[in-house]
Amino acid sequence: MKTRLSRALAWLVLAVGLLGMQAVMAQGKAATPEANTKAFYAWYIKLQTKSVYPLTDNGIYTYVAKDTVDRLRDAYRRNEMPGDADYFTKVQDYDEKDWAEHTVARAPILLEGVAVVPVTFGSKDKVSVLVFLRKLEDGWKITKVEDTLDFQ
Repeated sequence: MKTRLSRALAWLVLAVGLLGMQAVMAQGKAATPEANTKAFYAWYIKLQTKSVYPLTDNGIYTYVAKDTVDRLRDAYRRNEMPGDADYFTKVQDYDEKDWAEHTVARAPILLEGVAVVPVTFGSKDKVSVLVFLRKLEDGWKITKVEDTLDFQ
């Protein structure tokens, strides 16, 4: 009886330990600026292929800082979005299939609590942006996106 109880307890400890380790590893992957950026654009492009404007979907709060989303939504309601293209992609139109398959988020540059992640979209007509993230209570969140074009 003692042996069975010991074995059962050992298996239980092992199972809980493995589940806990798996959760920590999954959180660690999603907890990097690069991983959050890559996950954001996968989600963003997928929603747009379904003709859903991601800025109006509450799932955006998973990836983008609340202040940023709220300000962009306010600008959207007033028809005063910054720039003449999509805020997060910096283009008006793109090949959704190509971008879904060819989005590269590079290693971040860390500056005073802010991570800057260079992202390149597409395999043919490549477009690059710089994604700024800040680590908040619930992880790395996008605070702004800038294009890499020359000043105009």
